Amino acid sequence: MFFRLPDHEMVFPDPALAEEDGLLAIGGDLSMERLLLAYSNGIFPWFSEGEPILWYSPHQRCVIYPDRILVSKSMKKVLRDEVFKITVNTAFEEVILSCAKTPRKGQDGTWITNEMQAAYINLHKNGFAHSVEVWLDEQLVGGLYGLKVNRVFCGESMFSKVSNASKAALIYLSKLNIDLIDCQLPNDHLLSLGAEMIERGVYMKVLQAE
Repeated sequence: MFFRLPDHEMVFPDPALAEEDGLLAIGGDLSMERLLLAYSNGIFPWFSEGEPILWYSPHQRCVIYPDRILVSKSMKKVLRDEVFKITVNTAFEEVILSCAKTPRKGQDGTWITNEMQAAYINLHKNGFAHSVEVWLDEQLVGGLYGLKVNRVFCGESMFSKVSNASKAALIYLSKLNIDLIDCQLPNDHLLSLGAEMIERGVYMKVLQAE
């Protein structure tokens, strides 16, 4: 079953009580306090325009261990030749907007609503949310954003306007001072880069280790 969150109390139910698809709770808001509480407990919001806020905590988590990320020979050459310029936290708002505007296979519209964008921009301004930007000829062509909780980077979304740009962002991220990249839910692109599924208990141990 899933739970309705009280409007004026910052609490979440035990994530182990989430439904089979990971849905745990409904309602609440996207305040900085509630979002930080959610992520520190392995919970994240995921909903579409016009829906109430839905909170998920999957029983199995899609993650990438930085030392297990798969880098193809062609991608190694792209990085070695410095085809892209890569930066961190220099264009957070442009990255999240580009993620929202990028069409996705099988998706009609975006879950990165204006409300979500405002919430994560606020987290960024307060030092909790971060972006990796990929540039080509001074143009932003790829990137990703998410939150860092202890030594886990909780990835939210990525985009790519040219081939290999989002891969470059993810590989760059894997070389920063983190123990795990949380991809939340699997897709073929992430699995091709070495993503794997782990149980929630394993994920929570890494998340809560300081």
